[in-house]
Amino acid sequence: MVHLNRNATCGTNEPNQEDMPHVPMTPQDVLAALEQRFPDLSPELQRAARWVQQHSAALGLQSMRTSAREAGVAPTTMARLAQALGFQGFEALRQPFRQALAQAAVHDGSFSARARALQRGGSSVERLQEAQGANVQSWVHLNTTLALDEAADRILSGNQVLFLGLRASHGIAHHLHYTSQLLRDRVRLAHDGAGAMEDQVADLRPGDLLVAVSQAPYTRRTVELAQHAHDAGVPVLALTDHAWSPLARLARQTLLFTADSPSFFQSMTGAQALAEALVSRMVTRGGADVLDRLAQRQAQLQVQRTYWEKPLRKAPT
Repeated sequence: MVHLNRNATCGTNEPNQEDMPHVPMTPQDVLAALEQRFPDLSPELQRAARWVQQHSAALGLQSMRTSAREAGVAPTTMARLAQALGFQGFEALRQPFRQALAQAAVHDGSFSARARALQRGGSSVERLQEAQGANVQSWVHLNTTLALDEAADRILSGNQVLFLGLRASHGIAHHLHYTSQLLRDRVRLAHDGAGAMEDQVADLRPGDLLVAVSQAPYTRRTVELAQHAHDAGVPVLALTDHAWSPLARLARQTLLFTADSPSFFQSMTGAQALAEALVSRMVTRGGADVLDRLAQRQAQLQVQRTYWEKPLRKAPT
């Protein structure tokens, strides 16, 4: 259990312990507390907080000194950040993330086993609706507004952007690619024609961006391609279902969603909702360049008569 340190002292711009809410006990609680308290933190603590928001999996895996070095702050700053959130020290701050790593379920049974269990026990429509609703809302609870905006800026500012998603995640990557190419140029969707996907990733440079989408059970090839990009110094933006997924550990930044479902296959509603939210933030933050690009693309679509224009009629009964 995490205990509040009532004797800790706080410097200028750091919250007073007497004003502390309950100490966060889950990774989601910690991230929510960081966003809530971010404006009151000193600039140095804000730098540490940004690192925690973007590298929560690493926080549970490595020491305070290593985390501080990657965040570009002194080790004592990480300890002060923990105290500002109501924790006794850095190790107490790490504990929720370490527990989450230990409890992570990679995939609870094969598809066929889950299908057999579904046939035996059944699953009500209400349960499915509840799970889907929670997944749709998950991007709000698992990602800070700051993180979402930083991800949108990455896609807008990358020299070229490659979207990668295989198997069930391909549809999410395709949606991100299609909507993003309406807003900016030099965006591509990774495809496997003639085994060219590895070549597409190899063409990326450090000024580019790989946006990779995956959820449990994680497609091995997606992780391997993200590893190739990471090793080449190409920043990876991961959209995935756990901060401790193999994809998140390779990412410069991670955005999270949930994929829970009482059915035999994981739900895609959370990933789709996150993708739509991300594109919406791109429009909001893209300024005149995005508006000009969108106007050009819309004019092209009209010239090409892409969309059905005849009056809609009720189908005969």
